[in-house]
Amino acid sequence: MPAETLTRRSLSEVNGTVPVPLKGSWTRRWLAILGPALMVAVGYMDPGNWATDLAGGSSYNYSLVWVLLMSNLMAILLQSLCARLGIVNRRDLAQACREEYPRAIALSLYALCEVAIVACDLAEVLGSAIALQILFGLPLAWGVLLTGLDTLLLLAFTRLGIRRLEAIVISLVATIGVAMVIEIFLARPDWGGLVRGFVPSLPGASALFISIGILGATVMPHNLYLHSALVQTRRTGSTLSEKRLSVKWNTIDSAVALNLAFLVNVALLVLAAAVFFRAGRHDVADIQDAHRLLQPLLGAAIAPIAFAVALLASGQSSTITGTLAGQIVMEGFLNLRIQPWLRRLITRLLAIVPALFVILRSGEDATGSLLVLSQVVLSLQLPFAVIPLITFVSDRRRMGALAIGPVLKALAWVIAAVIVGLNAKLLVDQVVSWIGANPGAAWAIRLAVIPVAAAAVLLLALVAAWPRLRRSEQPVAAAGIHPAAGPAPSLAALRALVPYRNIAVAVDFSGGEHRLLAEALRLADRRRGRVTLLHVVESPVARVAGDEAADLETQSDTQRLAELSALVESHGVSSEWRVGAGRPAEELARLVREVEAELVIVGGHGHSGLADLARGTVVDALRHRISASLLVVPPAGSG
Repeated sequence: MPAETLTRRSLSEVNGTVPVPLKGSWTRRWLAILGPALMVAVGYMDPGNWATDLAGGSSYNYSLVWVLLMSNLMAILLQSLCARLGIVNRRDLAQACREEYPRAIALSLYALCEVAIVACDLAEVLGSAIALQILFGLPLAWGVLLTGLDTLLLLAFTRLGIRRLEAIVISLVATIGVAMVIEIFLARPDWGGLVRGFVPSLPGASALFISIGILGATVMPHNLYLHSALVQTRRTGSTLSEKRLSVKWNTIDSAVALNLAFLVNVALLVLAAAVFFRAGRHDVADIQDAHRLLQPLLGAAIAPIAFAVALLASGQSSTITGTLAGQIVMEGFLNLRIQPWLRRLITRLLAIVPALFVILRSGEDATGSLLVLSQVVLSLQLPFAVIPLITFVSDRRRMGALAIGPVLKALAWVIAAVIVGLNAKLLVDQVVSWIGANPGAAWAIRLAVIPVAAAAVLLLALVAAWPRLRRSEQPVAAAGIHPAAGPAPSLAALRALVPYRNIAVAVDFSGGEHRLLAEALRLADRRRGRVTLLHVVESPVARVAGDEAADLETQSDTQRLAELSALVESHGVSSEWRVGAGRPAEELARLVREVEAELVIVGGHGHSGLADLARGTVVDALRHRISASLLVVPPAGSG
């Protein structure tokens, strides 16, 4: 394993903030656990699934329902393994990959995962834009641009805390469910044909292609990273029996949530079969075509409206979970935390640009092909998430007594082999279709695809083989909340007395706290002076609950502030500390005014330009909000 260790818990701002009772009624325990699996389940009913479900139903009636069932069973197993990893090892999948693999392999996995997240976001952009076009007649290009505004909406949601965010997603899922019930009621399906659809069969040559597409659209790679982090928002016990019980309940939660997603996907396929296949329209694969035909075939004006509302809810709910997955992947692989609005904006822009390009160049009818391409990209990344996941949960060094047993391990590897094989065939078939549609560009397609495919196979082989080749068998070090503070410099020589009686020190735990304290002690009046340590917690939980917040980050920061305050007092200066919550500049200004500080000491972050934009700058905003003097202490080694 790399010598470099993780320094943050997964989703540290909400990690362990939801207590799960280990005793009492099962309903209380269930309600406390409920949430993470439902957040994951929305990825199994996002706009990318709609096209494959509609194509399967309109082309082959109810014959491919069994494919949905098989995909759902695979998803339940994989998501339960993700929950197990997060609960037992207290790592999300990205963190585990960063710890296990050499930097080159980990960065390659990270790059692939980011591409998959952008591809998933592309499907959400197109789905939301199509829904806006259906509901309000908005041109598709304008709808794509409008989806960029949900960056601001999502940022507002994330400040509400994990439970409220889960409630919003559950409400959107409920909206999709109600809309599908309306559609099925109007469609009047053949229930006998639906039951026969659970018997495996492939009625035509292209049925295999559609089946693989359904599988690729169902098992989403980013959901594996997401679920392993979301389960850590629950505060469960640390003993073996408590972890075992938590694994059991989260497995049940995964099964329930993903079966709800399965019902939505079945409803879409059944709708296509009952309406389009029955009417002889076997060519319906685009979402726009399906919407246009619903009212004429069903004779009900509410049908296309309910369809569009469900599509919009699908896109927006998937947007929320996709952004969380992006945060988890970036923090897990790179140990890098940037401002949420910027993370969201970058991902959304990378999805908007290709969508606009295709729409403006080839017209709105080309969006169906773009949706298929997004699913192909997701399929390419899926093995690179599934194989590490199975490897980690099988490893007793990492999982202890809760590593999966031989039977479950064998079943998981069979599923992995099926996924890898079917997705490989999907990619080969897709390339063959591209060459068939563009015979003059066959050489260019091969030139682009063959090197990429060879590199992917090599990377997949390394990902599978590396854990068995590793030499170190040391247990993984525990992750903390912040980087460890550097060694305290000698303060014995700092004896100068100046007339500052009330100094405030803004502490952000970036590793330079002792430099700030040294300056405060040098400038403080030792007989009558006071040094007040100020810290602002930016987690959504702290922003909502304020001083009453008790998440892990707040507790950890409070403990460290008390330790630093005691250090100051050990050098003969009175000291106290205050914790705020919210936007750093605004909250620091409030605290400075509250303690009536004469001098405020802050640390220089040592970055500028684009880094300021990514990480945020507090000094410029703070100096306009306070009347006290402001001293900026540069970081060590900055000259």
